[in-house]
Amino acid sequence: MSFAEHATLHDTPVPFNVRINTMTIHRILLMGNEHLKRVSAPVDDPSSPAVAALVDDLLDTINSVDGNGLAAPQVGVNLRVVVYRVPAHRIPAGARQQPVPWTTLINPVLTPLDDEKRPIWERCQSLPNLYGRVPRYNHIRLTYTTLSGESQTRVARGYHAMLLQHECDHLDGVLYPMRMTDMRDLAFVSELMPDGRDFFSYTAAQFDGD
Repeated sequence: MSFAEHATLHDTPVPFNVRINTMTIHRILLMGNEHLKRVSAPVDDPSSPAVAALVDDLLDTINSVDGNGLAAPQVGVNLRVVVYRVPAHRIPAGARQQPVPWTTLINPVLTPLDDEKRPIWERCQSLPNLYGRVPRYNHIRLTYTTLSGESQTRVARGYHAMLLQHECDHLDGVLYPMRMTDMRDLAFVSELMPDGRDFFSYTAAQFDGD
């Protein structure tokens, strides 16, 4: 089933997209779009062809911009589906965090494992060229369903925990500025990193949540 077909099933307008060979790259919706304000619906059948097609589209789209996570609402589909990774080239030297390959999260549920929150810099494809420092739970448990319908659990700290909270927030219509406590910590990438980098230089301790 194509993206257009499964979007129509959920009464969802299809955003602009480009097909390159067998890849479908969608326009990532920007802050202000109505899809990014909605609470997304749970997926009834994680193993359906429509969900598999949606995941393929999400992966094609996020890989085209070398991102680390994308939620279905960001391409105009308000279903509780996320893809994410923690690639080796983003892990700072000395960090204990191991790479996480592309993982599909269907109907994810996050549970903080303690009350501690730490400010951490994060960015979003729906707010291009910006970073914000956001208080996030430092230690969480994630439960989710796979494309084959199996239930999985993983525990995360630091950057990994932030990334999961960030992506799952999209499923509830929340963008990271809504979590910020000091808007002075919202900055353009060019001001935060004037040397031309586009990914924040976390210390190993920050990345690991130590």
